[in-house]
Amino acid sequence: MDTKFGCFMEPEVVMRRRKFSREFKIEAVKLVRERGVSAAQAARDLDVHENVLRKWVKEFGSDPVQAFPGHGQMKPEQLEIERLRREVNKLKAERDILKKAAAFFAKEAT
Repeated sequence: MDTKFGCFMEPEVVMRRRKFSREFKIEAVKLVRERGVSAAQAARDLDVHENVLRKWVKEFGSDPVQAFPGHGQMKPEQLEIERLRREVNKLKAERDILKKAAAFFAKEAT
C-alpha cells in the first residue's frame, strides 16, 4: 500500500543488520589505537557508525582476550549470570510449591 507520504517501505528497501568478524573489529580498533587515526575518520573509511567503532575500542580496551566473542558465545561472566538466573527461578518455583503445600496442610489440620 503506497501513500503520498511514502509511509510504507518496499520490501527491497528494508536494511539488514550487518555483521562484522572478530578480525575486522580488532583491525578497526588497531587503526584507532596504534596508528593514531581518529575514530571519526576510521569510521568513515570503514563505513561503520562512529559510535559502533568507539564501542569496539572500549570493549577491546577493557579485556582484549575476551573481546568480541561472536556468534552467540558469551563471556564467562555472562555465563555465570545466566546460570544464577536459572537457579533463582528454580528456587522461586520450589518456594512457591512449599508455600502452597504449607497452606494446604494448614487448612487440612483445622
